[in-house]
Order: sequence, then structure tokens, then C-alpha cells
Amino acid sequence: MISMLSIYPVRWFAVALGLVARPGGHSTHTNVTPLGGGIGIWCGIVGTFALGTIAVAMVRDSADWQTLLPAQVIPHLEGIWSRVAPLWWLLAAGTVLTVLGVIDDRGGVNPWLRLLVEFAVASFVVYGLDFGLTAFIGIAWLTKILSVIWIVGLINSFNMLDNMDGLSGGVAAIIATSMAIVMLTTIDPGTSQPQLFVAALLLVVCGSLLGFLWHNRPPAKIFMGDGGSYLIGFLIAVAMLMATFASNDVARPHAMFAPLCVMAVPLYDMTTVLWIRIRQGRSPFVGDRSHFSHRLVELGLSRTQAVLTIYLVTATCGLASILLTHVELPQAIMVIGIVGCMLLLVIILESTQWQSDKK
Repeated sequence: MISMLSIYPVRWFAVALGLVARPGGHSTHTNVTPLGGGIGIWCGIVGTFALGTIAVAMVRDSADWQTLLPAQVIPHLEGIWSRVAPLWWLLAAGTVLTVLGVIDDRGGVNPWLRLLVEFAVASFVVYGLDFGLTAFIGIAWLTKILSVIWIVGLINSFNMLDNMDGLSGGVAAIIATSMAIVMLTTIDPGTSQPQLFVAALLLVVCGSLLGFLWHNRPPAKIFMGDGGSYLIGFLIAVAMLMATFASNDVARPHAMFAPLCVMAVPLYDMTTVLWIRIRQGRSPFVGDRSHFSHRLVELGLSRTQAVLTIYLVTATCGLASILLTHVELPQAIMVIGIVGCMLLLVIILESTQWQSDKK
């Protein structure tokens, strides 16, 4: 609700704010459309956690307020409060990326400066806040470097995916929901409890995205912009680093592939787009119409059908990631195989367009 309502004034004052996307160039939209949906997404996420922080601060010091809560919640108040500082440092880092994206939406930012800021924020989270990948690798410096690359990679994958109405926001909502289900059904061996903190973060991101999609559904009244795509890519990436994928005290190293499964579509889109641009001798930083969604449209799908197709593939990969954290190795191989077959099917379908282009 916060996200949905806060986007209305952004839409009304978009021209005055200089947040307007005009037709032309590599863009496929035909109308002048406000940018800055990321501001509403940011308001939804930060506003929700602000209200939550105030509520916990009031309740933990008041016996009267505690009488209104279920008895099973009270023992967790101090544990929740202990996560407030890391949470707000994380949101502060996300705010830096949101501001960077809004500036980029207004007039553009040098790609190398943008990457520098992204790497700096990612390094702060990994080295300063100590959120990082474990991946069953016992080499600390390697896991930290991989964690930084993972964050920057996901920031840019969601940014590249934001090229059709409802696409990036919908895919991100599906991914956040899938990972939240994993967190709620996977017991953290250290606490013997579901991973409620990470699940809550992902569900708040999902809720904020749903508020944004109210405005971004076709025909879009506002676009997410770089401010939104940077923020959601960053928060989803960090949430996956904070998560534990070992379920119920059972060693399942294959569960570490769950984030890769659920992120298959954005990573596939980013990888193929970069490959196409580099192969054609163009800058990887300059936008074009070589994205997965555009290629589906070239196969004959409508824009809405292309978005729904990507939703379906993402949801399939999300279900696979949920299963992956709860099965043994033989079943895990089959689950990963399903995701691989799904991507191969996409590649085969796309190859028909490549062959027709050659003719």
C-alpha cells in the first residue's frame, strides 16, 4: 500500500522532477512515460521497515504493549531488535543505489562510475556488514570476492531485464516469493528456527513490487527506472547471501544452487545480451533490443505474451529452487536437469529466429 500510494505523486510531478522516458532509441514504448517508480518501491520497503522498527522499539520496553501480543512472539523481541542496526545499514546501502539510479534516470551516469559505485556498495555490505556467500568453500577471500561479484551481477541483471511493462517487477516478485518460501521452510541449523528475518525482507520487497506493478501493468503508467532495478537487484542478491540453504540439519551442498536456479531467467537474459553486443562489436553498456523479451516478440509473441512466458519460466525455476533445498542428491540432479531443459528449450526456440535472420 505504501508503494502503490507513494507512486501517484511521482507520476504527477515526473516532468518537474526530470523523470520522463521519451519514445525513440532502443526503447519500444510509444508514449511519453514517467520514470521514477523506483522511488515508490524504495518508499514501500523503507516505510514498512520504519514502521516495524518503531513498533518493536515501543513494544520491547512496554509491558502493557506486550500483553497485546501473542505469547510466542515476546521471547523474540530482543532478537528482532538485535537485527535492526544491520538492517538499516543494508537499507542505507540500498538507498545509495536508488539515488544513483534516479540520477541515471534524470540525465545518465557514466557506466564506469556506475560500476564503481555498485562495487563500492557491494564491498561495504560484504566486508563491512559481513554478509557473504559460504557455498561450502573454505577460502574466505574467495567467497568474499564471489559475493561482491554476485551482488553487482544481480543489480545489473534486473536493470537489463527492465525493458517491458511489468517484466522486471513481476520477475523480481516471483523470485522474492520463491526465496521467501525457501526461507520459511528451511531451518537454520544455528537457531533451529525458520529464517524469518530473510523471509521478511524478501516478502517486504515482494509487497513493494506488487504496489509498483499496480502502476506498471500494461499499458504502464510509470516505469521502474534504474533507481528501482538497482534497489531490488541489490536487496534480492544480499538476501540470498544472508540465507542458509542447508535444511533441517542435513548436509545438502546442492542446495547452494537454489539461488542460481531461481535467478536463471535474469542471468540468462544478461549473459545472452552481453554476448550479442560483444559479438556484434558494440558497447555492452549501450541499450538495445536484443533482450530475451524482445527476441520472444520477434518469434511472433505479443509483448504481453512475452512477459507472461517469462513469468512462467521464472515460476518454474522458482518451484525448482524450492524443491532443491528439500531433496537428496539424486533428486537434486533431476531438479537441476529440469531447469537446464527449460533453458535449452528456450534456446532451441530462439534458434529458429537466428536461422531465419541468416536467410
